[in-house]
Amino acid sequence: MTSRDSLHRLVDDLPETEISRAERLLEVLKETAEPPRYTLENAPEDDEAETPKEAAAVAEAWRDHREGKSLTTEELKRDLGLS
Repeated sequence: MTSRDSLHRLVDDLPETEISRAERLLEVLKETAEPPRYTLENAPEDDEAETPKEAAAVAEAWRDHREGKSLTTEELKRDLGLS
């Protein structure tokens, strides 16, 4: 019997009053098993279209980056007194 089969048997043997609690515990376990990957793979689709203002801000940021006006992480930390 595999571990998965054993787990299924345990769930099947739970009293009905504990099903909801077991479900919550398993959801937490599933979410914390591989947090970054699980979170990214299960993130909801962005259902809001980009606004013209947002598109302009993104275009400006890329333009600044291409022109060398952006900072590296180290430069930003230094400027903020964090390094």
